[in-house]
Amino acid sequence: MESRAMTGQAEGQQPAGPTHAPGRPRIGVLTSGGDAQGMNAAVRAVVRTGVHLGAEVFAIHDGWRGAVAGGAAIHPIGWDDVSGIIGRGGTAIGTARSADFRGRPGRLDAARHLLTHGIDRLVVIGGDGSLTAADTFRTEWPGLVAELRDAGEIDAATAAAHPALMVVGLVGSIDNDLVGTDMTIGADSALHRIVEAIDAVASTAASHQRSFVVEVMGRHCGYLALMAAAAGGCDYVLIPEDPPGPGWEEQMCAKLAATRAAGRRASIVVVAEGAQDRAGNPITAAQVRGVLRERLGEDTRETILGHVQRGGTPSAYDRWMSTLLGHAAVAEILAATPGTEPTVVGVHHNRVALLPLARAVAQTRAVAAMVDSGDYAGATAARGRSFTEMARIFAALSGPPAPAVRDGGTGPDRPDGGTAAPGPDGGTGGATGRVAVVHAGGLAPGMNTAAAAAVRLGLRQGLTMLGVHGGFQGLLDGAVTELGWADVEGWAGEGGAALGTRRAVPPVEQLYALSRGIEEHRIDALIVIGGFNAYLAAYRLQRERDRYPALALPIVCVPASIDNNLPGSELSVGADTALNNAVQALDRIKQSASASKRCFVAETMGRRCGYLALMSGLAVGAERVYLNEEGITLAGLAEDTRQMIDSFRGGRQLFLVVRNEEANEMYTTDVLARTFQEEGKGLFDVRQAVLGHVQQGGNPTPFDRVLAARLAAHAVRDVVDQLRAGTTAARYLGLVGSEIVPAPLGHLLEQVDLEARRPREQWWLGLRPVVAAVSQPHARPAGSRVPVLRD
Repeated sequence: MESRAMTGQAEGQQPAGPTHAPGRPRIGVLTSGGDAQGMNAAVRAVVRTGVHLGAEVFAIHDGWRGAVAGGAAIHPIGWDDVSGIIGRGGTAIGTARSADFRGRPGRLDAARHLLTHGIDRLVVIGGDGSLTAADTFRTEWPGLVAELRDAGEIDAATAAAHPALMVVGLVGSIDNDLVGTDMTIGADSALHRIVEAIDAVASTAASHQRSFVVEVMGRHCGYLALMAAAAGGCDYVLIPEDPPGPGWEEQMCAKLAATRAAGRRASIVVVAEGAQDRAGNPITAAQVRGVLRERLGEDTRETILGHVQRGGTPSAYDRWMSTLLGHAAVAEILAATPGTEPTVVGVHHNRVALLPLARAVAQTRAVAAMVDSGDYAGATAARGRSFTEMARIFAALSGPPAPAVRDGGTGPDRPDGGTAAPGPDGGTGGATGRVAVVHAGGLAPGMNTAAAAAVRLGLRQGLTMLGVHGGFQGLLDGAVTELGWADVEGWAGEGGAALGTRRAVPPVEQLYALSRGIEEHRIDALIVIGGFNAYLAAYRLQRERDRYPALALPIVCVPASIDNNLPGSELSVGADTALNNAVQALDRIKQSASASKRCFVAETMGRRCGYLALMSGLAVGAERVYLNEEGITLAGLAEDTRQMIDSFRGGRQLFLVVRNEEANEMYTTDVLARTFQEEGKGLFDVRQAVLGHVQQGGNPTPFDRVLAARLAAHAVRDVVDQLRAGTTAARYLGLVGSEIVPAPLGHLLEQVDLEARRPREQWWLGLRPVVAAVSQPHARPAGSRVPVLRD
């Protein structure tokens, strides 16, 4: 890097005083411990937000080892130094584990080297071990400074200027093992790697009717194993938090035999590397393979994924959320005082959250102690509500319903096949009724997942499940079939919509025929999976109940739209897949521009909702993003063009503009590209790319599969409760924070901008200041910070 010329002197040659003039705050950033996808996005955000807010930022290479070594390992890092790293795996500033830093002499060396550069604020990106080391360093800092002063290694003025070390932590761990934060940097990307591997294994396993045992990372946390098993449609999972009891081998074999008898051609068991039984004996993939071979006579193979889970490009989520975390970390570290308690910047309820560092680490380490003491419920609960909920849902989804369940017995509610109290997964039976599943609106990846989950969970409740083919038109055409457990086999991981979908909202004149179709097929409830038009169609059915009594039945809408424009839900099924598709396409577009000076104007889908445009722009590091919510003005376009030209004159090679497809009726993608081309006067080339329906295709991401299953579970539970109670409410479900929340369909129009076809309130619009902070070096600092939750 060019800025390396500003590096401090070699170790052992430090002057007694600082090498800089006092004034601007100086921040050090380091990555430590195991690497995780998304660390680069966090580093980039820390550097650029720091520059944006007037601080000087220093990279500390190779984690705490670099702090101990000093010299060239610590140097200033600027805006351009982090260009192009947001989409790269690993960490550009290196990571390492340092035995020297564990001892006080090593920490004394680290303090000396930081003081040489005037650094007394640190952003530490790593796991609980790295964060614990940071807290120890902070606690010892006054004593270390005094020791250096008394030894004459720093002068009194330097000691007085840096009486305390301020620390903010970001959790970089693919295991997702820090208690208090919903997601850690790298976990979503690791889950992508695992599910891609399981999908690939599933196809070859089915071809040969084999069983596979897949071992994934997670020494003390079963997040990756559980979510991968649920997203991959697997049969059984073993996680550290809930060890199986005696006889687990027989129980596992019985469950796999039942799924084979129900029509499944392959069996997949997922084992977390830290899995053990209740006696504390490790359970390995090789051991599970041996059990299946011996007891079932299965041709069983073992696959240990290893470090492939840690590598590769980060997912869209690990880019945009890591950017938010890095941005928030800088705001927090600059506001910190010597008396400020060190914090971890994490994620809670889909929002940036600040957690006390020491408490978060202590609670995380307490989980292993809970397991050792036999408090498995406490260990599982410590992972969060969505974790415990998915454990129950997986148990209900992964095996066919037993006759006892359909008659009102109790089904397995634990991932290992044990029993627990029923939850929203529909783990108990006893309901009767005929429930139809119908898609409506535009296609969204994850529709199949939601439909399959609804069918299987409904069957487990004793319901008769029906599939309506071709949207609401299928009710008119009589295209309604009964669906069994095996009929939806393989749907969970497939893109598209096997039942078909149509965008049209049934006109009023068709409602009589629709009601007749409901009567003819003796439908007692509807689960509607789809987008904006699906909601409008369900709303129309609900409004016309007085005229057509057959429409007076429970209706539950499940949000599925790549536009992410549905009320009552912060994220819709399909939006994460579309975002990842857009990010992959934009990555390729950026690579294509690497050989020349070029501006690219890329258009995303979303109609008048700018979610895909803003979030993909944030995830790929776009210089400008145009949204329908903000519009485009001539004055703004002129200023953007001027800044673009200035940046190319200053040496820029690529300028990426992302435009929401209906950002402005007049300033189209073509008009923007032609304007930039004309005003550039040959300084750079301009190309345009309409990403189009590639955003709608492909298999759903792990997040969309898990979200679809959760929503379907709540939809089935809602229908079952209503059938038992004899009520006929119409509702739509949504993800609010980390909870699934229902809302009355009758109030739909109060929550939406009908003309723009989007919710009146959109949480993600509050992220716009972050885009400016990390993409526009000369932009004014935003007047308001991105909201954070404080614990």
